Amino acid sequence: MATIPTLGAERAAGRVASRAATRELLGRARYDLLVIGGGILGTATAWTAAQAGLKVAMVDAGDFANATSSASSKLVHGGLRYLQTGAVKLVAENHKERRALATDVAPHLVNPLTFFVPVYEGGPHSAPKLGAGVFLYSALSAFRDGLGRVVSPAAAARAVPGLRTEGLRRVAVYGDHQMNDARMAVMTVRAAVEAGAVVLNHAEVTGLRFTRGRVTGAEVRDRLDGAEFGVDARLVLNATGPWVDHLRRMEFPGAEPSIRLSKGAHVVLRRQAPWRAALTIPIDHYRVSFAIPWEDHVLLGTTDEEYTGDPLDVRATDADVDQILSEAGHAVRDEHLRREDITYAFAGLRVLPGGPGGTSSAKRETVVTEGRAGMLSVAGGKWTTYRHIGRVVLEKLKHAPGVGLAEDVSPIPATVPLPGIGAPQAVAHRLLMDREPGSRMDPLVARHLATHYGTLSFQIARLIAERPELGERVHPDGPDVWAQVVYAAEQEWAYTVDDVLRRRTTLTVRGLDTEEVRKRTAELLAR
Repeated sequence: MATIPTLGAERAAGRVASRAATRELLGRARYDLLVIGGGILGTATAWTAAQAGLKVAMVDAGDFANATSSASSKLVHGGLRYLQTGAVKLVAENHKERRALATDVAPHLVNPLTFFVPVYEGGPHSAPKLGAGVFLYSALSAFRDGLGRVVSPAAAARAVPGLRTEGLRRVAVYGDHQMNDARMAVMTVRAAVEAGAVVLNHAEVTGLRFTRGRVTGAEVRDRLDGAEFGVDARLVLNATGPWVDHLRRMEFPGAEPSIRLSKGAHVVLRRQAPWRAALTIPIDHYRVSFAIPWEDHVLLGTTDEEYTGDPLDVRATDADVDQILSEAGHAVRDEHLRREDITYAFAGLRVLPGGPGGTSSAKRETVVTEGRAGMLSVAGGKWTTYRHIGRVVLEKLKHAPGVGLAEDVSPIPATVPLPGIGAPQAVAHRLLMDREPGSRMDPLVARHLATHYGTLSFQIARLIAERPELGERVHPDGPDVWAQVVYAAEQEWAYTVDDVLRRRTTLTVRGLDTEEVRKRTAELLAR
């Protein structure tokens, strides 16, 4: 592996100065809205509120989307299983948002994917029932993802080489989408900043500020260097996910618990052969598990069990991995589920409304509440509808009593694209063709950049043109290149090795974050 040059001294200094300048800006201005938490809900609200003309600040104790929001099943979907509960309107609304993301907002990040639902002898569902279900599902999306139908086992096995065919009667087919959730988060933060928001990650809220009994800001500590500062705001939004009740107790020590947590674990494996479709695997009458081609690997999961521990300690346990492999084995052959092929296992926490009953039957809904001192707290949400959630929360903010934000909120467009919007195939073609004589980008690298950055790939290509050594792959078994590390540090708020390897690139999920890769990345960030 060649020696990778460090950032230029002026660029490194500029990055540090930029973080210090951001702290100064946060500390001396008064904002309309301070968003605490940079996950799905926080970034969606910050982006929406900034579009509406509000002066917005957002801080996160870790990296953006470093917890639950980058531990999803990577799906942008209507929710086929919701039809079992009769939630036809919900599925239709989900489809509307899914189509908007896939066509107008983020076609460079959201990719179409065919799903198969295998029907086995003695399984929980019959072929006619599933056939009717996928037909209705496709009808609710106006058939824009094809016609939901039932096909033969042989046809499905050609698309999914790992499909178990013993006892397989028929296979239902429908269309949905997938994405890389960490990249979606980074692009949304970038969109919020382009709309005027001021953001800072690795910035922990240590206390709240009060004026005449109302929450009017927060005390913040920079986790990277210990610097402390405060942020003043007319309104504070608590969007801290699993930590939402922790912040509510900062507002009022006697606050009762408002949420409960459900752990969802996933496993990533090296694939034995290319998969051209995903599997939705019925486990019982209500639960399903997924086997999804993702980042040239196969993603399996998820689990759903109540979690009562510290959110910082959540992880995929050996028992989780056993369960995931066992459930995948309902429809995937054993040779495609070898433990030695696991590259990564992760877990996140779903934030569910408090109440009785099991977590698997709890409603997946977004809840906005107002605390005794005027802080708004929001919990629950998913990537498919995150734009809609941002709009719903903005409406709540407009009408928060005693703040008067409504008169300052301007109408926002129905659709605003994320940065880098462009057709991935066209972007990849340009990356391959727009090269200096005698130089050529690897087609796998070009496709990878196009589907993770869109037209922003051209900025990475310019880095490589200026410094050809940055075009070298970080690891020979993956498509990520060193220019992405430089770009993450300079343009995408990446400050730690995990920021880069797990959330700005795909090295960790591919199992390629070796000790040598981590060391070289740390050296590059430090210099």
